[in-house]
Amino acid sequence: MKDGFLKVAAATPFLKVANPLYNVTEMKQWIDKACEQKVKVFAFPELCITGYTCGDLFLQDALLDEAKDALEMLCCYLEEKDIFVMVGLPLMVKGSLYNVVAMIQNGKVLGVIPKNSIPMYGEHAEGRYFQAGPEAVEMIELFGSQVPFGVNQLFTCKQIPELVVAAEVCEDLWSVIPPSSRHALAGATVILNASASAASAGKAEYRKDLVKGQSAKLLCGYIYADAGEGESTTDLVFCGHNMIAENGKLLAEAERFTNEMIVTELDVKCIRNERRRVTSFQRTSQAGYHITPFSYTSLEEEFPELPETVLTRNIDAAPFIPSEEKERDERAKEIIAMQAYALKKRLLHTGVKSAVVGVSGGLDSTLALLITCRAFDLAGFDRKNIITVTMPCFGTTDRTYQNAVQFANELGTTLYEIPIKNAVRAHFADIGHDESVHDLTYENAQARERTQVLMDMAGKYGGLVIGTGDMSELALGWATYNGDHMSMYGINASLPKTVIRHVVQFCADHASPELKAVLEGKEVPAAPGVDERLDLAAEHLQMLIDYKGEYISVKEMRRHISAYLKGLPHAAEFRSRFHKMDTQVQFMELLDEYRTCAHAYYEAYPKQLGAQS
Repeated sequence: MKDGFLKVAAATPFLKVANPLYNVTEMKQWIDKACEQKVKVFAFPELCITGYTCGDLFLQDALLDEAKDALEMLCCYLEEKDIFVMVGLPLMVKGSLYNVVAMIQNGKVLGVIPKNSIPMYGEHAEGRYFQAGPEAVEMIELFGSQVPFGVNQLFTCKQIPELVVAAEVCEDLWSVIPPSSRHALAGATVILNASASAASAGKAEYRKDLVKGQSAKLLCGYIYADAGEGESTTDLVFCGHNMIAENGKLLAEAERFTNEMIVTELDVKCIRNERRRVTSFQRTSQAGYHITPFSYTSLEEEFPELPETVLTRNIDAAPFIPSEEKERDERAKEIIAMQAYALKKRLLHTGVKSAVVGVSGGLDSTLALLITCRAFDLAGFDRKNIITVTMPCFGTTDRTYQNAVQFANELGTTLYEIPIKNAVRAHFADIGHDESVHDLTYENAQARERTQVLMDMAGKYGGLVIGTGDMSELALGWATYNGDHMSMYGINASLPKTVIRHVVQFCADHASPELKAVLEGKEVPAAPGVDERLDLAAEHLQMLIDYKGEYISVKEMRRHISAYLKGLPHAAEFRSRFHKMDTQVQFMELLDEYRTCAHAYYEAYPKQLGAQS
């Protein structure tokens, strides 16, 4: 119970139709098991004291009187049990018969809540016996005490203010406006549902969606207790489909057709905090509601502070990543689409057609560059206008450097290598910092130098600096003020590192073999340089001539030359000229001419790295 974790349960006892005394005896056994596990809120199914399928026996005084006696017996049994219990039964109130649940704590009935929606369709014929319960609360006499009766009731816990219990009955959940919706707006954090939902093919998934969806919509814990084996099977079969959900997540689910108890923990403090964040729950009202406080006596007597709850619920180590592979891939595609279309809009809105991305070989810059390329493709921009910059410094390894270079080249961007080691050392000298001292100054000086380079490159090319910092870094404070996390568009700021890793892996799984190798950090053969490529082209031509003759071979070589020139400067110009060659001599002369042209280009731009390495 400490920190808001509350152990709760739902159980399906084996019943005998129209035998309340037997049924209560069965329920006592389940209550004992729940108490052994320190359960504090417990839900039984609809009409569990009598059974749901009593038919016209509901019209007999003998059954109704025995059900009331059985409820009193159960209350007496619960006097020494510090547990909040919901049970279902038929109850006469002022001459009308109602399908109700009784809320019991410390041996007392705190409230009686009638079913609000009485179904009269399909297999349901409850309107033959029961009246729809009123929303307004009035007091009725039960076991010599005045007890509130009506739909609009809340039960508040003295020791745990975040625990506010309310209830609805079976069909109420399936109605257009379930009572639980009003209960939640009035402050209920845990909704109990006593149900007898007949089984049919495909219904279980719909029922599960209802429970999960209602708990998500209401930001609440939802405990659903369902009737099971023991009910009449003349017309209907019941499967004991117990469920416990919290804010859209199914925490526990019974195996159908087994009549079992499910136990888990609800985090009521988390529910309250989530409602504080979601403004829909800031306009709440308890007008028309009857509020009944209750107390766990053992906590008052034995514990000055709330005891810890032993957790059995699964705590997802990677809450942002779906466990199912298909779901993960769909999530990754969705993230990529949102990032790319958002950046595309920013590019079009600002009117710029270039972007600057600092690449380090790490996950963050990898995803940032992948998304930037995708956005440029969507906008119809040339990827050559993506300026990727690698800035080797003290901590740069050969592996990360080569990975960044290969990655940028494989995507067809314009890559610059701008070493910043000397600039950082000059800054150290200016401020009198010892380079051997690897402290905050040592790290941040490098980060700020990288940012300066990127911003100035963006100014030079008229583009946006695409930020690479992720949500994990920002949340942990691993962000250099006026440093690496400074950008004109922070593309990864809403993604934790675990998600980025998955999205990059998804991109790798759907990339070319060369790009996949780079993304997964595998060794890939370095791209051949200009001389090596042209020598191979000449050798290729000679081998063709030796086999097919000059005329046919030269024509065939025209088709192959594009592959040899891919990614090299002035490739398009020379490719068209190669397509006009008819002889080996002409072809070789043009190869030599291109060799000279390419070398001159790389001498003029020594820091620009194309496919040559």
